[in-house]
Amino acid sequence: MRYQKLGNTGLFVSELCLGTMTFGGEGGMWGKIGQLQQQEAEQLVGRALDAGINFIDTANVYSEGRSEAITGQALKNLKVPRENVVVATKVFGETGTAGVNSRGNSRHHIISSVKESLQRMQLDYIDLYQLHGFDPATPIEETLYALDNLVQHGHVRYVGVSNWAAWQIMKALGISERLGLARFASLQAYYTIAGRDLERELVPMLQSEKVGLMVWSPLAGGLLSGKYDRDGQVQGGGRRQEFDFPPVDKARAFDCVDVMRHIADSKGVSVAQIALAWLLHQPVVSSVIVGAKRVDQLDDNIAATAIHLSDEELKQLDAVSALPREYPGWMLERQGEYRRNQLAQG
Repeated sequence: MRYQKLGNTGLFVSELCLGTMTFGGEGGMWGKIGQLQQQEAEQLVGRALDAGINFIDTANVYSEGRSEAITGQALKNLKVPRENVVVATKVFGETGTAGVNSRGNSRHHIISSVKESLQRMQLDYIDLYQLHGFDPATPIEETLYALDNLVQHGHVRYVGVSNWAAWQIMKALGISERLGLARFASLQAYYTIAGRDLERELVPMLQSEKVGLMVWSPLAGGLLSGKYDRDGQVQGGGRRQEFDFPPVDKARAFDCVDVMRHIADSKGVSVAQIALAWLLHQPVVSSVIVGAKRVDQLDDNIAATAIHLSDEELKQLDAVSALPREYPGWMLERQGEYRRNQLAQG
């Protein structure tokens, strides 16, 4: 297990992060994603820690707070030294009694939510507190002041964001710099070999501003596990049969699976491991969030950290998954070619 800095901070996180969306579901959407209760979830947390994973991600809306509660109880029952684990959670979605102020990124909702999250997880502080979405109703300044207050008071160590556009993050970073507020350390975003959309705007921004990237749904909701075929058949059941998310260009995804299966067979590993390994080879990625319902699934994911993809294999994977060219990307590439060559020669 390798450890990397989270963005421009001094905090080191494992290249894999244990996601807890499968914890605590009882009905509705959360039941379709996962129904692991305390003992089963504890087995996964224990296995992840034993494998060197020091990073755990949850959210206050997962299973209506039960995921946070199960995660915190697992850390307590396993007697994990607090300084040895980096705990991340999120705020934005609807919580509580569904009142008019029970969602969003207002100071009101953030301050209320962080107290509830700390109580559920039985923690004194949260390592990484993330905005789970963009709130068009709340001024960004209000949100950033609230997050900075949490950092100054010691309730939160670092702040991050999830599912924001590049221009929104840049605006927030500019405000943070101008006002001397805590800046976003990371972005949590969807990224897979079959869904490389964030490479158009977000990846260049992250690299320029030294913001870390946490990847969610690295197997595209299980579509890249190798269990699905083009005809919609699935081996051994899968989450996408009940919860078809995130949206994916399935024709392109199965083209990627064909190439990944060939590489996986040559190495004697699973298709899912190749999908994860491709992400782990991307320089912009700080940590890849993996979720599981069983220990053997988690072990399969962990094994991806040992896979090395050759330059030729990476070229094959990049070719089959390449994004269609769009403006202004093709113009920027054309106009900047001469100057990039000058830099390379220098």
